[in-house]
Amino acid sequence: MNLNIEMQKLKALAREAADIIEKHEYVRVISHNDADGLTSAGIICQALIRKGIRFHTSIVPRLDTSVVEMVKSSTSENDLVLFCDMGSGQSEMISDIEQEIIVLDHHVPVGETPAKVLVNPHLVGIDGAMHVSGSGTTFLVAMEMEPGNIDLAGLAIAGAVGDKQLFSTINGHILEEAVNAGVISVKKGLRIGDGDLARVLEYTPEPYLDITGDRDKIDSFLDILGLHGNIEDLDTDRIKKLTSAVALKLAKHASPEAIDAAIGDVYLLNKELVPNVYDLVAILNTCGKAEKGGMGLSICMRDKTHLEEARDMAVSHQISIVENIKKGMDMVKKGKSIGYLIGEDMESTGMIASTFVRYVDPEMPFVAVNQVDELVKVSARGTRALVEKGLDLSFALREAAKLVGGEGGGHNVASGASIPPGTAEEFIAKVDEIVAQQLPNQENAE
Repeated sequence: MNLNIEMQKLKALAREAADIIEKHEYVRVISHNDADGLTSAGIICQALIRKGIRFHTSIVPRLDTSVVEMVKSSTSENDLVLFCDMGSGQSEMISDIEQEIIVLDHHVPVGETPAKVLVNPHLVGIDGAMHVSGSGTTFLVAMEMEPGNIDLAGLAIAGAVGDKQLFSTINGHILEEAVNAGVISVKKGLRIGDGDLARVLEYTPEPYLDITGDRDKIDSFLDILGLHGNIEDLDTDRIKKLTSAVALKLAKHASPEAIDAAIGDVYLLNKELVPNVYDLVAILNTCGKAEKGGMGLSICMRDKTHLEEARDMAVSHQISIVENIKKGMDMVKKGKSIGYLIGEDMESTGMIASTFVRYVDPEMPFVAVNQVDELVKVSARGTRALVEKGLDLSFALREAAKLVGGEGGGHNVASGASIPPGTAEEFIAKVDEIVAQQLPNQENAE
């Protein structure tokens, strides 16, 4: 199937969803709390405002039975329930909702959806893990509602960056339209936020370098290069010098995709409050983690009220992420086919897993298990290269979680799970066994 046909099929689904949305006077919006979920909510909420449709939005960390109950208790018979960046994998759960449902998502669909329309790239042969985010899917619906919503494309691109996606196929199409409309500008450089170079290198967890978090080493590194001042003020020659030096550092251990993710096109969002896409993603992810989804959503809706507070929170959060990554690296163990750690009350387990597989050992996926209160949360990350060899973390975590009485799922390259206390070792053993079957030639890769 070629992209034009796939794109037209996805746009047809988006048109169906837009038609149903526009028939309702009130929409109950539920969206995920990460950067992709918050940008998805920002897009649909602005599209609804512009159509004069009333709405009530909730930002949630996961779609579970408590969310379904909340929806049921806060909706009337004729309301529309709209899920963004979630809902494809929870068909049975959301079947309890009696109102009309629309799902705008990019996760792998599981079971028969009760949604009136499911707008999902997987239905038209496009991999939602790589090629279009929840926000991109939502943006396509917003564009069907009103072509003037092209100014929201920056949020779609931010969601895709937040989910570490590729900018080819659907994402590439959205990006091209946004650049042509002047909504986004593109420049070459290091894919990090703006600000004082030394300070940003100190607290930015990606790219994770051998100098990250160590100000003395960073100052020495920059002195050798003769680079100082704000990143956004560096001229082309200085940017080249910086990116070349970072590339040399990454080449020692990092995966090729981590190097590609660190250096290249930097997207500037001309219509948003935070122009550098990497700053916006960091702010939104922080708001989600801090259970301040409303603050993140208000920034996506271009309300400056809490912007400085959110910026400060994001820097503090990134500093703590770097500290947690350093601690986590000391706890790493290796199974037959996976790297893993089992910790308690750890923060940023997803970032630890991502950092390990991208910057430390790209040859095996990584699973981080974290006991928080009475809940055990799991984050697992792989690389696109491992997925091409057969890795499917969504399947591995779902099956292993089911074995120990929990639940899991997500994408083939990045997945999560919740499991009962005391089952971590059994869970890890099962994931290790499944991944060993998926990657038979990867066992004990060093």
